[in-house]
Amino acid sequence: MRAAQAAIGGAAEFRLLMGTSEQVRTAYEKSGQLASEAVGNIRTVVALSLPHRFIADYNDNLQAPLKVARKQSVGGGIAYGFSQAVIFFIFSISFAYGGQLVEWGLNDFVQIMTAMSAILFAGMNIGQSSQLAPDANKARTAAAAIFTLLDRVPPIDSSSPDGRKLTDVDGRVEFKDVKFAYPNRPDVQVLRGLNFSLEPGKTLALVGASGCGKSTVIQLLERFYNPSAGQILLDGVDVRELNLHWLREQIGLVGQEPVLFATSILENIRYGKPDATMAEVEAAAKAANAASFINELPDGYNTQVGERGTQLSGGQKQRIAIARALVRNPKVLLLDEATSALDSESEKIVQAALDHAREGRTTIVIAHRLSTITTSDCIAVIDAGVVVESGTHAELMDLKGRYYELVRAQALNVH
Repeated sequence: MRAAQAAIGGAAEFRLLMGTSEQVRTAYEKSGQLASEAVGNIRTVVALSLPHRFIADYNDNLQAPLKVARKQSVGGGIAYGFSQAVIFFIFSISFAYGGQLVEWGLNDFVQIMTAMSAILFAGMNIGQSSQLAPDANKARTAAAAIFTLLDRVPPIDSSSPDGRKLTDVDGRVEFKDVKFAYPNRPDVQVLRGLNFSLEPGKTLALVGASGCGKSTVIQLLERFYNPSAGQILLDGVDVRELNLHWLREQIGLVGQEPVLFATSILENIRYGKPDATMAEVEAAAKAANAASFINELPDGYNTQVGERGTQLSGGQKQRIAIARALVRNPKVLLLDEATSALDSESEKIVQAALDHAREGRTTIVIAHRLSTITTSDCIAVIDAGVVVESGTHAELMDLKGRYYELVRAQALNVH
């Protein structure tokens, strides 16, 4: 009896759910991502007067799950009603047939009730277990997603202990005919045979229009990606042969928008080197021109920076990020437009910190403000993924080529 209910109702609901879980999951992911971005950037959303737009988009993304839910509720209600009708129909047939058996003398009342009770309780157990049947498809979808992640072999395994560790690092960096396209845009070639060589302790500035491949150079050197062709060498060794964790320990990265975590200044600096002593932290802060403002804070190095560093100004956050990069004493320093988001006063302070940090280190600088890279040992102009000009500031100005045009476009008062 209950078995018939379970088989009919459960099967009907299972068929309704089949093929919809993936659609629903995708819709929930999209709406969740939208909500997360809106909340995380609430000030921008409010400043643009877009709260209602984001709410509307969020509701639109949930229309597909809503349609599926309505379909499931209607279908499930029909299946449940039909299964309930079936079970009472079976009850009536069972009692009628059992009564006939007693009347014919083939069975007595106790035997009939015993048999019906056994069938009833067995059916109830089957029915209760079958209530999970509609969730089977959800479980299948979830299990498939989990196994997809478990079976995925990343092209770059950051936890792998394999690879070489050089005993002594000078910091010579070379790009040899490097070609690269991002995995999500394989048809767009970002680097088309990039070549440059940087001697230890020297500074190379990369300039060029947005999208020419400057930031890609840093991402490849950090091995966030592998090049499609060519070689990236550190002290003559292909970075793909080096232990990834060790490689990244040799590199200090300061980006355009510093990322600070909702903890103290001390802990944020120590993220660069978890076992750093207090003396090392203070030395790094001093080198980054951050020690003075940190010591003026009521709690000093124990001052909480707030979520994403909201309790600090842009210049202060950037100097903390520089200190975090310097505390590990990197052989190679990567500066990705580290001052472009700052005001003039903050830029001077941060630039002074960067100039000090570059001393004795191999440094690659990306900058749109050309006034910050005029003292670089070498300036490489990148266009469409290749170096079209290289030399010192004076040499490139005399050449009157692409760099000269960029300088004139910014109307810099330089000679």
